Amino acid sequence: MTNDAQIIKVLAEERNMRKAAERLFLSQPALSQRLQSIEKDWGTQLFIRSQKGLTATASGELVIQYAEEMITKREEIFESIQALNSKVHGTLKIACASIVGHTWLPKVLKDFVTEYPDAKISLMTGWSSEIVKALYDGEAHVGIVRGQTDWKGEKQHLFRDTLYLVDTEIKTLDDVFKTTRPFIQFKSDSNYYQEIQQWWQRHFSSNPKHEIIVDQIETCKQMALNGIGYAILPSITLTGQEDVNRIPLTNQEEAFNITRDTWLIGYDSAFELRQVAAFVEVAKKQAECLYDYSKNK
Repeated sequence: MTNDAQIIKVLAEERNMRKAAERLFLSQPALSQRLQSIEKDWGTQLFIRSQKGLTATASGELVIQYAEEMITKREEIFESIQALNSKVHGTLKIACASIVGHTWLPKVLKDFVTEYPDAKISLMTGWSSEIVKALYDGEAHVGIVRGQTDWKGEKQHLFRDTLYLVDTEIKTLDDVFKTTRPFIQFKSDSNYYQEIQQWWQRHFSSNPKHEIIVDQIETCKQMALNGIGYAILPSITLTGQEDVNRIPLTNQEEAFNITRDTWLIGYDSAFELRQVAAFVEVAKKQAECLYDYSKNK
């Protein structure tokens, strides 16, 4: 039977009795009766009905917040109970950097769902800064981030990949001085962008002659593969089968490859959940399959 907290939450989200009733698998009269009963229990009106739908009263906003907290707390308790069982149940909430989510993570999740079919997965992707925020806000159990991250909780290294300048024509970094081809860049978090800018300034005395900015790394990659210009891409995005020149970015002074680390982060309490521990184990196995560029140092 649908509990009061769920009813309040759905009514607040839909702001419409008919739509809320459909979501809750109740008839409108039955939902109306439940709402009247809930308002009677609280001793106040929670929603005002109008032609535009439902509007929460000041008291209603407080009860809505309480209902959402109750539902979240119930999910946390349920997951803790599941962690006591021998079987991996519950929902695994992952927040993952977009680059990793589009390339490496699908292989991990395939292994995970094959081995633990009773577990559910909730996945969000975004910039690393957004992943950290999702953990702070309790929207994810674990986060997968790139580069340097100021995280005080549990932090495990997954893998390291190098950065390449990719182009169909340019064969050496010196050729960048001569080309009039555009430098194709993708929007990313400030950390990654800053690393590229610092590398460029150490190697070249002036800015690129022409630039193209795109919003997705895959768009950037496809434009480079199709000969539109050159791009700097992490090796995780490349299979090695592409018909392009791949020039590793190096530090001029110390002659080592410029690399980028991928980390698994989260709170200690989350890593104790059975579904999270199982995911970490699967992720570590997949990470071991990747080449560790740190061995070049």
